[in-house]
Amino acid sequence: MTTKKTLLILGSFMVMAMLTLVSYADTPPLLDRQLFFDDPEISGGQLSPDGTYLSFLRPYNNNRNIWIKEREAAFSEAIPVTDRTDRPVMGYFWSRDGRYLLYVMDEGGDENFNIYALKPSEARSGFIPEARNITDLEGVRAQIYHIARTDHDVIFVGLNDRDPAWHDLYKLRISSGELTLLRENTNRYTSWVFDRDDRLRLASRSTLTGDNELWRLDDDGESIIYEWSMLENAYAAGFHADNQRIYLVSDKGDDRDKRKLFLMDVETLEKSFLEKDPENRVDFGGLWRSDRTGEVIATFYVDDRVRIYFHNEEYERHYNQVKTTLGKDMEVNFSSGTSDERMFMVSVYSDVQPASVYIYDMDNMMLNFQYTPRAYLEPEDMSPMLAISYPSSDGLEIPAYLTMPRGFGETMLPVVVFPHGGPWARDFWGFSTWVQFLANRGYVVLQPNFRGSTGFGKAFLNAGNREWGDLMQDDITWGVKYLIEQGIADPERIGIFGISYGGYATLAGLAFTPELYAAGVSFVGPSNLITLLNSIPPYWEAIRKTFHERIGDPSDPADEARLVRQSPLFAADRIQTPLMVVQGENDPRVLKAESDQIVVALRDRGWPVTYLNAPDEGHGFARPVNNMAFIAAMEQFLALHLGGRYQPDMPEDVARRLEEITVDISTVTLPEELTPEQVSQQLVPVRPLPEGSFRYKISLKAMGIELESRTVIESQNDKVLITEVSRSPMGETKDEMTLEAATLAPLSRSITQAQADIRVDYLPGKAEGNIRIGEQEIPVNISLGGPLFAEGPGRALQLATLPLSNGYETIFRNTDINTMAERLYRLRVRSDKTEEGAEVWQVIITPADGGAGSQTLWIDKGSYLVLLYEQSLPELGGATLEGILVQED
Repeated sequence: MTTKKTLLILGSFMVMAMLTLVSYADTPPLLDRQLFFDDPEISGGQLSPDGTYLSFLRPYNNNRNIWIKEREAAFSEAIPVTDRTDRPVMGYFWSRDGRYLLYVMDEGGDENFNIYALKPSEARSGFIPEARNITDLEGVRAQIYHIARTDHDVIFVGLNDRDPAWHDLYKLRISSGELTLLRENTNRYTSWVFDRDDRLRLASRSTLTGDNELWRLDDDGESIIYEWSMLENAYAAGFHADNQRIYLVSDKGDDRDKRKLFLMDVETLEKSFLEKDPENRVDFGGLWRSDRTGEVIATFYVDDRVRIYFHNEEYERHYNQVKTTLGKDMEVNFSSGTSDERMFMVSVYSDVQPASVYIYDMDNMMLNFQYTPRAYLEPEDMSPMLAISYPSSDGLEIPAYLTMPRGFGETMLPVVVFPHGGPWARDFWGFSTWVQFLANRGYVVLQPNFRGSTGFGKAFLNAGNREWGDLMQDDITWGVKYLIEQGIADPERIGIFGISYGGYATLAGLAFTPELYAAGVSFVGPSNLITLLNSIPPYWEAIRKTFHERIGDPSDPADEARLVRQSPLFAADRIQTPLMVVQGENDPRVLKAESDQIVVALRDRGWPVTYLNAPDEGHGFARPVNNMAFIAAMEQFLALHLGGRYQPDMPEDVARRLEEITVDISTVTLPEELTPEQVSQQLVPVRPLPEGSFRYKISLKAMGIELESRTVIESQNDKVLITEVSRSPMGETKDEMTLEAATLAPLSRSITQAQADIRVDYLPGKAEGNIRIGEQEIPVNISLGGPLFAEGPGRALQLATLPLSNGYETIFRNTDINTMAERLYRLRVRSDKTEEGAEVWQVIITPADGGAGSQTLWIDKGSYLVLLYEQSLPELGGATLEGILVQED
């Protein structure tokens, strides 16, 4: 691997100077990266329901915002209707009556989305209408389920303000923001299905075992009408025009591999087959239906390219008219039709031509050109995308896309492998700015649809189960070997770059096949599968079991050992090539700790690693300046290590931002490693728990929620019983714990909340029990690496029995029933005073693994009562819960 070693040894200045002087004959010009990645001048066009206006996205005050103009007016006459400066508007929609434009927005990438509404009729030159936050809740994630057809002022939304894991169903009035609770989600519903008259008819449900059910919701009760297993796929694709039957897409059954389309009567449950892929290559892809009549216009299947099958001759004629006018080889999409479906927005694109957008008039079959988002990218400078396939290590055929850089020859070229995220997703044929940018720099781009990718049937998807880093990674590795065997790839100049799961595949590629790659770029990629699985966001609770089945269960010792082996972090000493790691500070899916860990592991062995961390981003970058800074850094990084072209200059604001988000890796710290003594120590209380009743007023100020909690401590011979009862508008929760009086070691626990009952017994080395929700049960089985302390109710009061003193530190262990695993916490104490001057111990508790979820206690030095506590709730976007002692009996 001479070239890799030489590039590492040569000074970066010399190498970069050499690369910029290379002359490429007969190649496209080196295109400015801003043409690929800067905010497009115009994008996201939509017609108002009556066709009077065209709305679109365009930069305003250096940020992407919504604009409108009259349909026939020039774009120069458009005016902005939003003025966001914090984060770009990613998408929006019109209310059905055209009175409002609505969009969703989170804070800094935390994915706690709120819904905003504005009146475009109030906009005028020099005045931007107010965008009202109509779900104004901090730390709550709003989901839109249905836009009403009968009352145009209504949308139906889900909010997880009561329970972070589950969304209750609300009716939301756009004009006032009035929320009406329709269904409290105590039955693990994951989606709600409305009919064409806006009646709630169905709901999908995730069971405790990870299987799935479709329920019918009647006025007099609820019942299951369809079931499928965790490793099968099914969904209701909307109600038929008769409002009695649903379109059901399913691959249920041992004899069925590809998803098919059915019609099912929701009353009689009679099911009839409609359609499957005529070529039997891929899953059923989707329906194109008339919003006005409910009629099916066409069905489609995503193969190497999209195949479309028309069920309406009139629309087929219009579709063919567009293809004839604009090019037979172009892909055509109809969208954003007017209410009467006389006009549609039509986008047309290919692999080498970015989408051009037209308004199509169905009456006169005329196309009226509107805009091309990236008009300065000429097709003759772009590179064709080819569908290929190759066998993996076990002979499984892997579909992929290969893009050869135009004008750079056909052999011994540098390669960038670009695995998709998900991983339960897939790549498609078409125009990709990432692919074309890399090709313009001279790289062959390989996009493998590795096993575990969706759309190719159930068997192909399930072949990826528990194969992260193993056969899934082989599918990528054998794609590289294929390119080398074909003479396309220079084996000394192969890089890998990916986002999310693609970032994991990058780390796995460098760690598990270190001789294969010359460089890697991991963007929000997890490095440790154990910590990834233990930090699943609460609103993914419905698919936690699926994650355990498809990736692994950290609480299972056999799975844990395999997950450690599949985690690049624990093979970081095998990495032999430079790595760039890119992270969003507020990422709720792949926590920053995932990037910190791998960076420190490489830094501490003196290996080259570049680290970018944006403090205002989450799972991927939304702000253009952050994205441009990252791309400029990555472009130079790849050029240094793979030898491709790069653009040395960048705008001043991008250069400044790159400097701001580039991390000095010497400053990256991890939680202190725990010694075996700390992990296994038995904490001993130095004073007894106080008996009596203690009432706390609890508030979650950001959400406007207040509740009351009462903790009662009673002695029972050589045992202590702690009972904690919390009451809120959502109901009562009772949590009881029996402990040994001398050691406060837990013996048993019982929790009753709504429809849930939890029972746990604490035995040597494990906690066992069960969770019952309705008729379903799930076992509790948690292995323990040491004794527990301050488990369950009255936790703060239990901690107050320790030998508190200024500077005192210790480690204690709790169980986490959500993840079925133990968790270690650090406790640190310092002397403090309250605002009233009372002498207190301030006790700071943080997860020992560096994860989110800290707690601070203020304990009176005389009575050792907990006067006040604050707790950060990462599941609610970092919102703070505050408890104040208001009564002691």
